[in-house]
Amino acid sequence: MRDEPSRSPGARPLGKVGAVIVAAGSSQRMGGPDKIFADLSSKPLIAHTVEAFQDSDWVDHVVLVLSKRNLLRSRELASYPKMRDVCLGGMRRQDSVKAGLKRLADCEWVVIHDGARPFVTVDLIEQGLLAAQETGAAIAAVPVKDTIKVVNGDSFVQETPPRKRLWAAQTPQVFRFALLWEAYKKARGEVTDDAMLVERLGHKVKLYMGSYENIKVTTSEDLAVAGEIACGRKLRERVSGSE
Repeated sequence: MRDEPSRSPGARPLGKVGAVIVAAGSSQRMGGPDKIFADLSSKPLIAHTVEAFQDSDWVDHVVLVLSKRNLLRSRELASYPKMRDVCLGGMRRQDSVKAGLKRLADCEWVVIHDGARPFVTVDLIEQGLLAAQETGAAIAAVPVKDTIKVVNGDSFVQETPPRKRLWAAQTPQVFRFALLWEAYKKARGEVTDDAMLVERLGHKVKLYMGSYENIKVTTSEDLAVAGEIACGRKLRERVSGSE
């Protein structure tokens, strides 16, 4: 477990809270080992992700969605009591999320998180649950730091949108279960995150501040960056523990 996880101020939401951790990707862009079970600070990357949900008093159940080749390796995570189920993912990310949702039908709230984001914290999870109380939907995001260009099919710039209005979406993404399930039942076409489906219902989605450390490990370069973040966190923990 992580040492002394931070706690969010405010009352826990009413009703059970479930989490779907999506980790069924093929890791093709890694160009080597499977990112989900790659070593990160002496434990599998996915273990860091699961531990944050295990440490949150607000989360009741966790479902982990894995690819077929990683199902057997899920036994390495059997020590986490909140791990309610491990299931097989689908062809697309949204198929994997839906498979996880089917195992949490008795929950009032659901937190969707990318398994490849190992630096999620208890605070990020619980702040998302607090933010979702307003409309039933909230997602972690951070303001973009770079200027963004919109281009056409020939790679010519068409537009430069104002940077102050642009945020990079992350996970956790938190929803009332009934709302997200309705969005999935009406889903058409492919989407890149769960909030897109809820937005298509005409429902408001609240943004709350994520973390620039909350990176998604997709390539071998990302894994190297993750190693640096993990080392930095350990150093900060040692310094704060010695004060």
